[in-house]
Amino acid sequence: MDMLLTAKDGHRFTAWITGPEDAACGVVVLPEIFGINAHIRHMAEHYADHGYRAICPSLFDRAPNVEAGVQLGYDLPGRHRGMALRKSVTDEDALLDIEAAAAALQKQPKCMVTGYCWGGYLTWRTACMSDRFSAASCWYGGGIVNHRQDKPRIPVQLHFGNEDQHISHDDVAAIKIAQPDLSIYTYPGAGHAFGREGDSAYHAAASKLAWERTLAFFDQHR
Repeated sequence: MDMLLTAKDGHRFTAWITGPEDAACGVVVLPEIFGINAHIRHMAEHYADHGYRAICPSLFDRAPNVEAGVQLGYDLPGRHRGMALRKSVTDEDALLDIEAAAAALQKQPKCMVTGYCWGGYLTWRTACMSDRFSAASCWYGGGIVNHRQDKPRIPVQLHFGNEDQHISHDDVAAIKIAQPDLSIYTYPGAGHAFGREGDSAYHAAASKLAWERTLAFFDQHR
């Protein structure tokens, strides 16, 4: 279901919400650079199937001259537009919308945060800047290495494909050195976006294991 939210700075934006209204726990699901498209909504539905109330904020609504709740395809035009839109949204502004999405889960006493690609990066930033969440699971977040010295305020998992062409082995190694106490998983044979079902990047075994680890991790902190 689509809904309209308002961040602390007055910005109004679109979000998509699913799952039982009386769920014991909520989760904010953060998008790739392609907006809250069918794949991200499918991820949210997966959480709903496991009893979560899940919400996907349209972070690109902050970009100038963009349609609300933008959804992009995985073709070249979609990628180019997504990259351009991403550059127009600061981490700090995105955090305002992420926290507003969590606040919309009013009936859930605890809330997790997760995301993919850009959303995985923002999940890490959120874990280090916000006190609103109980745990975070970051899937193939490009750019985390640039903030690897930040201190997370909540328990965090990181998931990387071992064959990711956008996140190097050196980057993952640097994150592990900077964050020796975190659960950081790598998946042999998996590349970037290994959790994107229906796409050539999808790696079934890696995705299944990452989902199991994420759900078990969230269960520990509900």
